[in-house]
Amino acid sequence: MLVLALDTSTAAGSVALVRDAELLGCSVGNTERTHGERLPGDVTALLAAHECAASAVDVYAVCCGPGSFTGLRVGLATIQALAFVNGRRVVTVPTLEAVARAAAPANGGGKAPLVGAWMNAHRGEVFAALFESPAADGADGSVAAAVGPLVEIAEPVASAPEVVAQQWRDLLRADGRRVAVIGDAVGPARSLLERELDCAGLLAETVPPLAPIAARLAAHGRTAVQPHAARPVYVRRPDAVLARLKLQ
Repeated sequence: MLVLALDTSTAAGSVALVRDAELLGCSVGNTERTHGERLPGDVTALLAAHECAASAVDVYAVCCGPGSFTGLRVGLATIQALAFVNGRRVVTVPTLEAVARAAAPANGGGKAPLVGAWMNAHRGEVFAALFESPAADGADGSVAAAVGPLVEIAEPVASAPEVVAQQWRDLLRADGRRVAVIGDAVGPARSLLERELDCAGLLAETVPPLAPIAARLAAHGRTAVQPHAARPVYVRRPDAVLARLKLQ
């Protein structure tokens, strides 16, 4: 099975091409240009580099958020268009799940049975979710994409780091297990996380490209839907909606 996956939920984003379990290629975007400026050029460039036509792709996959509202819409629209034109289906992978599946280097080889995804949501907030820790299927951790089911311990939220850390602390006290935390918002919150969650040595600030993870999940049978049925995961409401509510 040939899968093309796209992530526009992170600043750089990525595009990946996977055949069954083999990563054929991955390109990471230039953060100096928006996703709208780079797409669909990044997708067509990766396909051309591997001499693949869009019609040869069996299923398309996309990280569906949370993330930048504009970025999510651009990425989802790109994948929906490609899938619709070529008569294919779409697999959507929540971004925080993909981040959690990349946590093999952070969890010390399985020492922490729980993994938290901790991403920059701007506005002084983080996007966060807590999962049972997956076992990595990538030896080097660069595309650590366990394909088994994850158990969601704390649902995705957008909130202040202090609030999320305290909520997780209470869960962990009742649970008795340790947690590894991975994400681009870990750095500024390192002392907070170490204090509240007792996770020193189990933190990772660098997240690998997420498109290969989404592609491997799709290749291993993640449920696919018709293009029109693919939906983004926003977690919080857009600025325009909040502004309108303030005027009411």
